[in-house]
Amino acid sequence: MEFRQSVKSDIPKVMSIIKQAQAYFKENNIDQWQNGYPNEGIIDNDIKNEESYVMIKDGEVVATTVISFREELTYKDIIDGKWLTNGEYGVIHRIAVDNNYKGLGISHKIIKYAENLCLEQGVHSIKIDTHEENVPMQSLLKKNGFKYCGVIYLEDGAKRVAFEKTF
Repeated sequence: MEFRQSVKSDIPKVMSIIKQAQAYFKENNIDQWQNGYPNEGIIDNDIKNEESYVMIKDGEVVATTVISFREELTYKDIIDGKWLTNGEYGVIHRIAVDNNYKGLGISHKIIKYAENLCLEQGVHSIKIDTHEENVPMQSLLKKNGFKYCGVIYLEDGAKRVAFEKTF
């Protein structure tokens, strides 16, 4: 499998994967990504910022994510806990895997690639947040060594549980 930065021509497949994830959340009563987010404009902006990545298997885009090294404003205030570190960190957003490729460990591989990108930047921490009802994502994070740190609130006031991993 190949992990690379997304390009504009990836947008239709990335959006297809995101729509699958949105349907999964809706079916499982998880109120995440149900308000038109993320949309094509956001993905396009991620690509322009060189923060959008895709996983390729047999020439097909099979997963998408965002890895950023910009400070996350919503991470400044964490309640019911605290971050493991206060220094530089990478952030993972929007991991989504095509339904036809679930169960192959692709999300684990994405996290490993994110760690390697961090190390290339001299960064030894990754932070991530997810919906409190997104138990599969929380399980993935714990299996990959992330520690629960507390609760953050997004700009729109939505509550998220926050995790961090140091290495």
